[in-house]
Parts: sequence; structure tokens; C-alpha cells
Amino acid sequence: MTSEQDVDQVQPSVEGVPPARAGAVTAKESGAGGASGESALVVEHLSKRFGSRVAFDDVSFEVGYGEVFGFLGPNGAGKTTTVRTLGTLVAPTSGSATVAGIPLSADNGAAIRTRISIMPESPGLYLRLTVMENLQCFAGLYELDDVRGRIERALRAVNLLDRAGDSCGSLSKGLRQRVALARALLNDPVVLFLDEPTSGLDPVATREVHELIASLRERGVTIFLTTHRLEEAERLCHRVAILNTTLRLLGRPDELRAQLFRRSLDVRLRAPLADPEAVFGAVREVEGCEQAPSAGGYTLAVSDPEIAAPAVARALVGAGADILSIAESRHSLEDVYLELIDEDVEARRG
Repeated sequence: MTSEQDVDQVQPSVEGVPPARAGAVTAKESGAGGASGESALVVEHLSKRFGSRVAFDDVSFEVGYGEVFGFLGPNGAGKTTTVRTLGTLVAPTSGSATVAGIPLSADNGAAIRTRISIMPESPGLYLRLTVMENLQCFAGLYELDDVRGRIERALRAVNLLDRAGDSCGSLSKGLRQRVALARALLNDPVVLFLDEPTSGLDPVATREVHELIASLRERGVTIFLTTHRLEEAERLCHRVAILNTTLRLLGRPDELRAQLFRRSLDVRLRAPLADPEAVFGAVREVEGCEQAPSAGGYTLAVSDPEIAAPAVARALVGAGADILSIAESRHSLEDVYLELIDEDVEARRG
């Protein structure tokens, strides 16, 4: 019934299936219903080494119930190995963790797997089977109850109920990702690990997956999202962590921008100032000035943009300048990421 290619593609998803029932433990049933002060994930000084190679080292963070947590970093930074470790697929070398309220240990592996799901980068579906048959197969591996009801709810959640009879081989890559997401929802996970869910997808399929993740977020599902797409993390995540073997930075995107970049104003004039230092230097709120590459453009370091902007405008009008725009500089999460990665490169060179 299945080809060798089919078997190869399903292996990544079957790898973590428990021998015991990985079934219908919801957040409420597990006592992990998002009560104040509780965390879906608690990671303390966790490390993983393969011989002399360090996958990740001394990593610590917490993820609250109902949070979408972004895990960012370059290739080889240790993101997927972290997911595999928290998903009980590999054992940590040192440190400790609690996953969905259960301490991470070899003895607790099966119990943890009843409360989590992992959606790998490759969908890992049997291409000759229909969507329904794929989900029935995996529900059987998980020994779930109410299989038909679970499959129907999962397909409805990813808007694929009308494609249940289609073979997975006939679906686009974006639709296969949605089937894989439905599969990950079958056991009502307390924590859902999504490893590069939009890798290789076109913009339309990516937007559809984003909308699905946003709908899960609204339903209070705890999501641990690894991604290379920084705009994806900025759009979807409450907080993000940037990993490059060690954890470099952790917080809300706006907090990270504030930590790495001084607040500033971008000023655009119709023509350059004859003496910008004299004009801007007279404004108490301006702490520094750089001329932008474009003619008539300036970047001003300021303590408070809301206070500085009117003062800068008055000074420019007094100097006879024609103002095109004055706006606070906006650094993206990509700016934060590149700043940190550039620091790592420079450190290795040193």
C-alpha cells in the first residue's frame, strides 16, 4: 500500500510516538489550564552535546500557557535539537526542564508525549493514502479514543474537512502542511512544537499557515515556534528567544529593540542643511546626529522621540528648512537578529 518514498517521508513524525496511549489529555485535564504563575515549559541550564560537538549550551527560559514563543537562530544554532530534547526524542547532557507540568526524564517520556505534539519541517505523510487515512493511521499509533470526532475537529480547525477524501500526494505543499498541523492537533496537545512550519512555502501558503497559527493562539494553545522568518516571529509571537548555541537574547520584540538600539528620529528635508550641527545641537533633546545616505536625510539620537520631535521641528522651521517628514526610527526584529549574529561573527574572528 505504501512505497519506499512514503515510508521515508513518514519516519520523522513517527519517531516520537509513545508506546502507550498518547491520547486525550487536554490542558484542563492535566491541571495545566494556564493558572496564574504556571508555565508550560521551564528550561534551566539545559545543554546537549554529541561527543565534542555542542548543540546548545546552558539554555534557560520559561514559556507561559497560551503563549506563542518564537525560537530564532541561524542554521546549526541548536533550535531543532532543543525541540527534540524537550520532545523527549533525545536526552539532555545536563540541566533540567519541565514540559507541560512534567519533569523531563527518561521515566517521564511517555507521560510528556501524551501532552505535546511536534510538527517537523517535513510533513512526513503517506502520499498514497487520503487525508482521512493518514489521520486515522496516526490516531491509531497514538491509541486515541473518539478517532472520528478528533479527526473531524482537527480538519475543521485547518479548514480541510472538504479534502478528507483526497490523496495526500495530490495536495500542494501548503495543503500538506495543513494536514500535518491537523495531525499534530489530534491529541489535543498542551504544548505544540512547530519546527519551521512555513519552510519552502509560497507567500499564499505561508499566509494560510500564519492564519492557522493565529487562530490556535486565540484558542489559547501554547506554541513553541522555530523559524528563520523573522517577520513571521514578529507577527505571531508574544516573545522570542535568539539562540546561537547559547541563548543570546529573550523578550518581547519591542523590548529587544530597546535593548540593542538607541531611540532615534529620522528626519527628511527638501535640501540638506548648511550647518546641521548648529541646528540640531541647539536642541536639548538631541543627543547625536548622523547624516543619512539620502540628500537631506538625518538620523537623530534622542532621549524621548515624542518630546524631541516637536522641538526638532521648531528648530528646523527657525532655520528656514523645508520639512518632508519627522518620524521615530523603527527597527525590525530582523535588525535585532542581524545585530546579534554580526556580534557573534566578530567575536569568533577576534
